[in-house]
Amino acid sequence: MADLQDVLLVDAYNMIGGWPELAQLATKNMQEARDRLLERLANYQAFSGKQVIAVFDAYRVPGLGKSFSQSKIQVFFTKEKETADETIERLVGEMTRRRRQIYVATSDLIEQHVIFAKGALRLSARELLIEVENCEREIQKQIELDKYVSKGNTLDAKLSKEQRILFERWRRE
Repeated sequence: MADLQDVLLVDAYNMIGGWPELAQLATKNMQEARDRLLERLANYQAFSGKQVIAVFDAYRVPGLGKSFSQSKIQVFFTKEKETADETIERLVGEMTRRRRQIYVATSDLIEQHVIFAKGALRLSARELLIEVENCEREIQKQIELDKYVSKGNTLDAKLSKEQRILFERWRRE
C-alpha cells in the first residue's frame, strides 16, 4: 500500500495572532485575515504537496460547527464551546492510524506536547510562516523562470535547468 499524503493541521487563529501581517489585518477585519491565511495556506499546499486543514475556534464564529473547502483547503469551524485544540487532537487521533506524517502548526506549548504524544510533529507559528514564505519565494522564482522560458525561445524551453546553467557558464567564458 502506498503512503498517504502528509497532513498539516493548522490552529488558524494561532497563526493569525502569530503572523505579523495577519495580526495587523485582524485588528481591522477578521474575515480578511482569515481569507488571507487560507490563500497563503492554499499556495503552500499546492507547492508542498501536504494536505492542509485549517481549524478555527467556535468562540470567534459561534454556531454548530461546520466543515467546508475553500481554495482546496479543508476548513473546520469548531462547535460552540469546542476549542480548535480539541478538534486538532481528535483529527490527529483519527489520522495517525493511517500511514502518513501529521504536522500540527500551533504556538500553544501545552497543545504541542499533547499532539507530540499522539504521534504528530509540531511547527510553531513562526516556523510555519518561514516555510510558507520560502514556498512563496520558490513559486515566484518558478513564475519568473517560466516567463523567461516562454518568451518564444523554444530550444531553451526544452533544456533542463542543469543544461541552461552549463550553457550560461559557457556563454560567460
